[in-house]
Amino acid sequence: MEPQVGSIVEGKVTTITKFGAFVALEGGGSGLVHISEIANTFVNEVRDYLQEGQSVRVMVLSSENGKRNLSIKRAQPRPAAHSGPRPAARPAGEGRSAASSQRAPRQALPPSGDKAFEDKLKQFLSSSEGKMADLHRSMDGKRGGRRRK
Repeated sequence: MEPQVGSIVEGKVTTITKFGAFVALEGGGSGLVHISEIANTFVNEVRDYLQEGQSVRVMVLSSENGKRNLSIKRAQPRPAAHSGPRPAARPAGEGRSAASSQRAPRQALPPSGDKAFEDKLKQFLSSSEGKMADLHRSMDGKRGGRRRK
C-alpha cells in the first residue's frame, strides 16, 4: 500500500548524497529527503545528521511519477516558539499613522564586543578605501598611466 501525502511513516536511510538522503519506506517504495527537510536548522553536511541504515520517521510531502518527496523535520513535533516577554503595543493614535502602528517598534541592538556596529562599519569603510586606493595606484603603474609633469 502506497503511503498517502501528509502521512507519517517509518523508513530506513539507504543512501546519503550531498543534496539529501534516500529513504526506503515500510511497505515498499522509497523517497528523497532533501537537505532542506532534514532539520529545523541549517544543514551544511547531511552526514552530520543522518547515517546509512538509520531508522527515521518521515512525512510524505508529495508523490509524482513514482518519486516521493519526504521530510524528517515536518514529521517531528514543532519546536516551541520563543516565549519571551513581548513589548506592549501602543494604540494607533499615539503620534503614528495606522499603517506604521502595525509594525513592531525598532529596538537598538546591543553592541557586540568592544565596538558598536557603527564603529565597526566606519573602520571597515576606512580600511576598504585605503585598499582601493592602493589597488588603483598599483593598476595605474601596470597600465602605463604615468602622469606628465
